[in-house]
Amino acid sequence: MSAATPTLPAPPATPGRRLATFLFRRPKLQVGLLLAAPMTWLVLAYLGSLAALFVAAFWRLDPFTSEVVHDYGLQNFRTIVEGDVYRTIAFRTIGIAAAVTVADMIIAFPIAYYMAKVASPRVRGLLIVAVLMPLWSSYLVKVYAWRVILQEEGILNWVLSPFNLSGPGFGNVATWLVFTYLWLPFMILPLYAGLERIPRSLLEASSDLGAGGWLTFRRVVLPLAFPAAVAGSIFTFSLTLGDFILPQIFGTSQLYLGQMVFTQVGVAGNLPLAAAFTFVAMAIMLLYLGAAKRLGAFEAL
Repeated sequence: MSAATPTLPAPPATPGRRLATFLFRRPKLQVGLLLAAPMTWLVLAYLGSLAALFVAAFWRLDPFTSEVVHDYGLQNFRTIVEGDVYRTIAFRTIGIAAAVTVADMIIAFPIAYYMAKVASPRVRGLLIVAVLMPLWSSYLVKVYAWRVILQEEGILNWVLSPFNLSGPGFGNVATWLVFTYLWLPFMILPLYAGLERIPRSLLEASSDLGAGGWLTFRRVVLPLAFPAAVAGSIFTFSLTLGDFILPQIFGTSQLYLGQMVFTQVGVAGNLPLAAAFTFVAMAIMLLYLGAAKRLGAFEAL
């Protein structure tokens, strides 16, 4: 006759154990409690500040006292729409953002393709580190390094002087060039991820069916990698659209949207007009995100 198995006493029902049992039976409540703190921070710090900015865009600045008057109206948006200077600034900013995005796509595609389809695992790892390494250094360090390169007595003019050539100096071309360098990693990485997901069997099948390299690229690789390129363009376009430091360092008297917001707040003290300009940039970005979503960019992220 076997000995009876001893029964262990039940653990004491402490408040902590009762709470753990209560939460274990309610997984949705667990998720809600985990997200409560970050969601509260998001609502108060981010969405709350946007709401305050939106309200400020409808105020106006008294031209005599330079005081912000809390009278609600559309005068700031009307000033932006009707002012030729402001429209020019908006179009100039959109143009430079589009030019940076296209340039980054052209430069990033062969690099990403080599990393995804040609390089060995060891070389691929080294290339990924090389792409990420510029992101480890300070934004201002990179910008001022380019300033040293492009200035009149800089390295670029020193290299080109024997050929009777000179660099672009400072201005829109220099702004475009440095923006393209700064945001290039944000285009390479999404493209690399998109190209890596393309099965090699598709490329082999295209070759077996008689398609050459260019036809395979145009009919197979490019359509499958295009959503990843659009996903990368979200970063390059938005970062260029809102930046004001680099145009301040390399630019001339031609302003960009970010500079206009900074000038209206820091120099003119016109917070309502600066808030209206901010929402112009946000509206442009929302339209861009809508177009990117239709092109499948969010599925590629």
